[in-house]
Amino acid sequence: MKGFKYNRWLIAFIVLGLIASLAICFQRHEVEVQNHQVDMAIDYEGLQELADREGLPVQEVLAQAKEAGFTSLAVYETTFKKFNENGKASAVPGSELLANYRSGALTDPVWRDFVAAGNVKGTEVYVTGEDSRVFREVKEDLLRRLGKERVVSHDLGGREVLAVKAHYETFLKMNLGLPTDEMKAVNAAGFYVIARPSNYEGCTEADVKAVFDRLEGIRVSEVVFAGKQSLGATKSLQATIDEMKARDMTLGLIEAPSQLQFYQQEGMNEIAKGIGYDHVARLYSIPKDEMAKIKMDTAVERWANTDQERNIRIDLLRIIESPSPDMSLLETNMKYFRATAEILKERGFTLGPASAFREYYPDRCLRALVMVGAVAAGVLYLSLVFPKLNARPKQQYLLFAAIAVLAAVPVLMGAGSKLRLLAAFAGANLFPALAVIWQLDRVRSFRNEVRLSLPKLMVTAALALFVAGAMSYVGAAYLSGALSDTEYFLEFNIYRGIKLTFVLPLVLVALAFLQRFDIFDGKFDDTTGMADQLRRILDTPVKVKTLIGMGCVLLAGIVFIARSGHNLGMPVSSAELRFRAFLEQLFYARPRSKELLIGHPAFMLAAMAWQRKWPTMVFFLLVIVATIGQGSMVETFAHMRTPVYMSFMRGIGGIVLGAGVGAIAMALVQFWQTLLSAAKSRMGN
Repeated sequence: MKGFKYNRWLIAFIVLGLIASLAICFQRHEVEVQNHQVDMAIDYEGLQELADREGLPVQEVLAQAKEAGFTSLAVYETTFKKFNENGKASAVPGSELLANYRSGALTDPVWRDFVAAGNVKGTEVYVTGEDSRVFREVKEDLLRRLGKERVVSHDLGGREVLAVKAHYETFLKMNLGLPTDEMKAVNAAGFYVIARPSNYEGCTEADVKAVFDRLEGIRVSEVVFAGKQSLGATKSLQATIDEMKARDMTLGLIEAPSQLQFYQQEGMNEIAKGIGYDHVARLYSIPKDEMAKIKMDTAVERWANTDQERNIRIDLLRIIESPSPDMSLLETNMKYFRATAEILKERGFTLGPASAFREYYPDRCLRALVMVGAVAAGVLYLSLVFPKLNARPKQQYLLFAAIAVLAAVPVLMGAGSKLRLLAAFAGANLFPALAVIWQLDRVRSFRNEVRLSLPKLMVTAALALFVAGAMSYVGAAYLSGALSDTEYFLEFNIYRGIKLTFVLPLVLVALAFLQRFDIFDGKFDDTTGMADQLRRILDTPVKVKTLIGMGCVLLAGIVFIARSGHNLGMPVSSAELRFRAFLEQLFYARPRSKELLIGHPAFMLAAMAWQRKWPTMVFFLLVIVATIGQGSMVETFAHMRTPVYMSFMRGIGGIVLGAGVGAIAMALVQFWQTLLSAAKSRMGN
């Protein structure tokens, strides 16, 4: 039997790196548990619409929303479309004034004299205001956005009117600055304001200052920029940074529809870095088209899971458009709002202005030890695949020392961001493979063990699964230790090897398997070597049915990868969504289907295949599928926005439930084999 030795010095360095990784993980956990306050918010306009549709005063709806749990209302820049509706100001196209003058519909003598004097042009828009403060703010913003050449003031019988050179339909939709009256009304109702300013074309420092001047005296919870640019982009970002820092404001960044990173707004990265990542919070809002399709209970559960799993700290809700049976639209929405607030409190969150991660960057020495341990794991794997290297410890030490120095020194100097990604990649791929390889070497040493009864075999396989899972968790600790910092928690940086992490451990285990077993003879004999077996595989004639089988395997692999991650993923069936919801209710964190339904049961069946001496090819396929579960456990930790404790508990739930599913699968196989044996006996008689 070809034996492989495990270099103890390499294992010692792996353990040293593990200790450093765990220290970082515990520090990370402390940072995460301190970030537990969620800003439950809704658009001010949404509540106004709800009041209008129910025929109620806005103040009454605001009071009910406050009681339901909302802490902030989002206030957007005003437009003349809104002004024309609320009557605080009005914009009339010159062409309409001229037409009314000629038809006699314009009866106001002041306006008729104004038109008769030739002051009105059909291509201009004429602005008046009933509220002096609103009119002053509108005038200030129009001058900033259009300039003095396009905004001309006229006296209309002691009343000011603005002649604006603009296309009327476009003018109605133009942003005109944050409305002070709305923000004060929001504060007066007991809410904070989420300010949603847009950028100016060719934005200057004076433009930025004007925006923040309007926020003076307003209780603001967060600033969330509207549109494709942050305020100040591109030449006045420093002014925005300075104004936000002076007011100790938090920046809200909108999670992308793919639930990965953010909706891209030009300048947002610079502002976040400038004000400090400890003043940045992630915002999520259920898309409008999706909100119209999902049930209230589903939406409520979505908010709880979103805040727990993705560290969202600004929940921007939308009103439900259709009332529930036997309920008014207002009652329906208030039920939804109260249920959301209650479930967030049940999950341990407090409600208020969004909390943010304190800036966290681990000690460089700890991170360097993580790098060294990852290198040791890489060299150990190579020694377990290449017999010549395994037989030469000195070459292992030289290879380890050279790469470890190259990996650790840049990190000690405060650099090495790409090297950290490589260490995380190594942790995500090597340790699941090492966990399975070690199990393969263990079972080879039990070659002549007596046949175990089914219950004992189930227990033995489950214990082996737990041990393999613990070894895979070492890789999870390395991944977390290599990447943990505030920028990864907030997803300014992300781990980009997730798709490959689903596949590479399978390849690594397959190579090690071929170096230990002959998959062609149907027995558990030693192999002539990985290279020889690969040549035999390439030289093997392929039948049509084999091609069909390979096509099915390839299709399954494509589905397996496409359903992972966020981008270009395949849709999930409604039945699976219901199953996931059930698991979310059953466990602290929902186990992943790849673990509890595929990988871990295959691990249990692989133990049965070895003990019952099934064909080597069957054992090989089960081992490869079992590796999926181990890799998935580690890959969970690659989502750095998810709290480390939740990722840990997700894997534990997967092992426990997966072992149960695997035991059931073993019992079913045993039952099937018993039926076949009985059938053969009857045929023989």
